[in-house]
This record gives sequence, structure tokens and C-alpha cells, in this order.
Amino acid sequence: MSRLDKYFEIAKHKSTVKTEVMAGITTFLTMAYIVVVNPAILSASGMPKEDVFFATCVSSAIATLIMGLWAKFPFALAPGMGLNAFFAYTVCGMQKVPWPQALAVVLISGLLFLLLSLFGIRERILAAIPETLSRASAGGIGLFIAFIGLQHAGIVARDDVTMVTLGNLHDTSTLIATAGLLLTVVLVAAKIPGALLAGILVTAVAAMTAGQAPAPESLLAAPSLPSETLGAAVTALPEVLTASMAVTIFTFLFLDLFDTVGTLLALGTAVGAIKPDGRLPRADRAFTADAGGTIIGSLLGSSTVTSYIESASGVSSGGRTGLTAVVVAVLFLLALPLEPVASSIPQIATAPALIVVGAYMMAIAGKISWDDPVRAVPALATILIMPATYNISNGLGAGFILYVLANAAAGRLHKVNWLLCLVAALFVIFFILVP
Repeated sequence: MSRLDKYFEIAKHKSTVKTEVMAGITTFLTMAYIVVVNPAILSASGMPKEDVFFATCVSSAIATLIMGLWAKFPFALAPGMGLNAFFAYTVCGMQKVPWPQALAVVLISGLLFLLLSLFGIRERILAAIPETLSRASAGGIGLFIAFIGLQHAGIVARDDVTMVTLGNLHDTSTLIATAGLLLTVVLVAAKIPGALLAGILVTAVAAMTAGQAPAPESLLAAPSLPSETLGAAVTALPEVLTASMAVTIFTFLFLDLFDTVGTLLALGTAVGAIKPDGRLPRADRAFTADAGGTIIGSLLGSSTVTSYIESASGVSSGGRTGLTAVVVAVLFLLALPLEPVASSIPQIATAPALIVVGAYMMAIAGKISWDDPVRAVPALATILIMPATYNISNGLGAGFILYVLANAAAGRLHKVNWLLCLVAALFVIFFILVP
């Protein structure tokens, strides 16, 4: 038995080194779109694309290595979709928070998440939040991401009367984005490995060929440390240690908490690691990988790092041990020289991926008990208010408040955890105080 086999217990999990390596490659191809999409989204906050690309690759690699070598699960991590949109469009866009301060907020949320994981407090928080709101949060973020994708594609445009309207479908860039969306849907439906990434690259080439985007000056470049974002979170820390930023920090923490828990439970079930009592062995180590990735990402220049449901593609290919995750981590590092290509990808090329990912996340909302108005109304408010106000925290606040009020009106307030009532009260204060 080789050292590799012995450390990861590959034979015990009825797998082989070749199977684990191929599973890692499959997972990477499935989620590699993030190295293009994350810089595209975070650059809306003013952050340089090349810095974000480096931070995305390195933070994903380190977090995934921790997951593979320490937690020994075949799960990969990267900056979370939805969390990056919240960072760029809500915190930096709507709230006008400078991106260094936003990175500092991510750093604080990562440190808090690490403490919650180490001291077991996360279980108590999770017990307070009903599945209805966690599912609605995922659905709302999915709708928000898809809406952003439609805007980037030019399919949805601004209107002074109705606020939004159908875009100019005769515009060349909109036609290219629409064709890219159709191609991506076909590739995903055909279960082609790396479908989202392939859709992005083909659409980008079409945009460059049509003169809608400049071609990259080179295909490869020697990796270098971020010039602007490295350490910016630490410098900006004193500016975010205020009461006004508490809701933003909480929102990052809340979203990361549920994103990670839901993903780990789903992936843990897929690999047969969930115990009869619903517990995931070594969950504390898996959460530590998530928190560690977030801390490192914020220091380098990226939004919150979380576990990726795309890891299921590697699991379905036979990946059962941490070696799969190690392979993914290595591939993230090998992607570093491709920065010139990633930075040249236009928004119309990443728009199809945003819309498809949004559809994936919206599927979770289908499990909500829509026939019960006490659950349905708060869930619907959460889902609609996020894209309608371009603010994820507004949707969360509305959902929490309406859930408590609806249960009180129905005589079910005794079934609502006191911690949830406290959070709802804090959101009420927030809505009153915020202009």
C-alpha cells in the first residue's frame, strides 16, 4: 500500500488513485468558471481584475487543500456566488462602502465564522433559523444573480417609467450573449464537463471576433502578488468596527453559514458520510477550511470563500477521498498564469453563467411549503426583495421580520426560536435607522 493510499484511505473507500485524480479534474472543470466570473463581478467595486484573479485562485487552492489534507473530503471551495454579488453590488454599490472596507468586513466575518466553528456555536445558530428562510435565501440570491446576468447580457435594461424593461435585442453584444446563453444551456443539459466554462470561453471568442471586446495581449503571464488588494483589509479594519457595519457583517456571516452547511450536508450525503443522526464526521475541520479560505481570500483581495456544490460532479465520477480535493487545489494554482485571458473576458461572456447558476440556486426554493402562507409569504418577500432592491440584506431582513409576525398572528410564536426573534428585532431597528 502506497503512502498516498494509506493517508487518504483510498482502498478503504473502494476507490483508486486514478479515479480520485480524474474526479478532481472533473470538479475543477465544473467550477473553473469562478476564476473568470469572480474578477468580473468584483471589478464592479473598483478592484483590479488581475488582483482578484490571483486572490481567487490562491484562496480557492489553500481552502481546498485544507479540505483535502485535513478534513479529507473530496470537496472543493472557492469564492461564493451570491456572496461576491452582495460584496460588489450591495455593499460597494448600493451602500457606497469602499472595497478595502468591504474586504475588512469579509475578514471579520471569516474570523467570526472560525470562532463559531471552533466553539460549536454554529449548531445553536442553525437551530434558530427555519429551513423556510434558508431555502428562500438561496432562491433569492439565485434570482438576484440571474437578474445581474440578464443586465450584463443586455436582455434587461433600465427604464425611467417601469424601472426595468426588455433590452435592445438587435444590439450585437446582446445577440452574442443570448446565443452564449443558449449554448450554455445545451452544454449543461448534455452534462458536458466544464459546460459553464466552455460557454464563457466560446461567447468571449465570439465577442472578440465581432469587435465587442478586445482580445488578450498574451495568453500567459508570470503570476505576481496583488498590487492593490494585498493587505487592504487589515489597513481598513478600524473603519468598519462600527455599529453601522454590524448588519453587513452579520449578512456575510449568515450567508456563508447556510451556504456551507447546505452544501456540506448535500455532498456528505452523496459520498455516504452522513451518520444516521444526521451528523457529518469531521464537520468542524470542513468548516475550518471554509473560514480559513475566507480569511486568506480577504487578505489577498476576494470575497467570502465557501464550499461548492459543483464538487458533486467529482463525487459522481467516483471521488471519495481528500485526494480529489488536492487535485482541484493544484489545478487552481496551475491556472494562475492564465490571468491575461481571464481579465480580458467581457461581461457579456460571463452573463450566461450567472443566469444558469441562478437557476440552480432557485431550484432550492421549490422545497418551500408554498401552501402554508405563514411560510410562503416571508419566503416570497425574501426572494423578491433581494433582486428588487438590489440588496441581499434587505431580503433577509424582510424575511426574518415577516416570519416572526406571521407566526405570531397564527398563534405559533412559541415555536419560533428566541434568537430568530432577536435578529428580527435588530432588523426592525436597522430599517428604522438606515435612511
